[in-house]
Amino acid sequence: MTPVAARPCCVGQGRVHGDFARVDNRAVPKSPPLLPVLALIFNALVWGASWWPFRQLEAHGLHPLWATAFVFLLAVVVIGVVRPLAFVQVATMPTLWILMLAAGCTNAAFNWGVVIGDVVRVVLLFYLMPLWTALLARLILHEALTQSAGIRVVCALAGAAIVLWPEGRGLSMDALPMPHALPDWLGLAGGFSFSLNNVMLRREAARPEEGRALAMFLGGALVSATLASVLSLKGLAPWPPALSGAWAAIALVLAGLFIFSNLSLQFGAARLPANVTSVVMLSEVVFASASAIALGAGQMTAPLAMGGGLIIGAALLAASGSSHS
Repeated sequence: MTPVAARPCCVGQGRVHGDFARVDNRAVPKSPPLLPVLALIFNALVWGASWWPFRQLEAHGLHPLWATAFVFLLAVVVIGVVRPLAFVQVATMPTLWILMLAAGCTNAAFNWGVVIGDVVRVVLLFYLMPLWTALLARLILHEALTQSAGIRVVCALAGAAIVLWPEGRGLSMDALPMPHALPDWLGLAGGFSFSLNNVMLRREAARPEEGRALAMFLGGALVSATLASVLSLKGLAPWPPALSGAWAAIALVLAGLFIFSNLSLQFGAARLPANVTSVVMLSEVVFASASAIALGAGQMTAPLAMGGGLIIGAALLAASGSSHS
């Protein structure tokens, strides 16, 4: 779910996005273009349809935050077995803690939002990343706000205003395009966190790849578990149910899909220009919207389609702009 220079790997989306090896486009190995594109499409498909297994886990009594914590903990265990030194890197590099927090907030917000809200709406609000990325890149990376970046920001803001405009309120002065429900806030928070995740990946590109990858998976587990614990202690969310083969099997399969989709993303992103990767990854919106509408978890209204078109247009502009950066 992202336009980035050093391609992030999600949990977007997504949303654990991160590359194990940065690849200079001038040194991209020759490979049939179809396979890298298919690898990226598979990653987008997994994340675009991930709302469904998370909803199945909720049906078994596992809150989406607890489900996220459990799934990402399994991924952390796998990385720890394959790259045990990654834990030392995360523990001794405080800048990776910011990346861990950003990735954790991304996954917690996105997975929670698509379970309790309209999937199409949450995904589109999540994709306001061109807006947040332009502002965060200016603040953290000291990148200039170019004219093209300004156009992307205006385009994204216009799309967000249309998506968030209160239904049936017309153009009255008291109708403000503000989030009016928790899923809206989660979609926006997830997109902002994901943009921070991407900016930090660029800032920490020289850090060891396995450390960055572990930081993002670990963040997904820790942030989700912390938020879930707070909600459960306050009686706002159920504690995890007793371990059962039904929900444990879903969680295991989901964890395996996330890890494999992450590897697919790395394979594809390493063999395609960054702007091509960003455009292909936008297919996640299509997969999420189509699956949600087909299964009754979302609806496509005229304002949503119009606002979504502007938001996706901003992302496409960001993707095309990355080819010149």
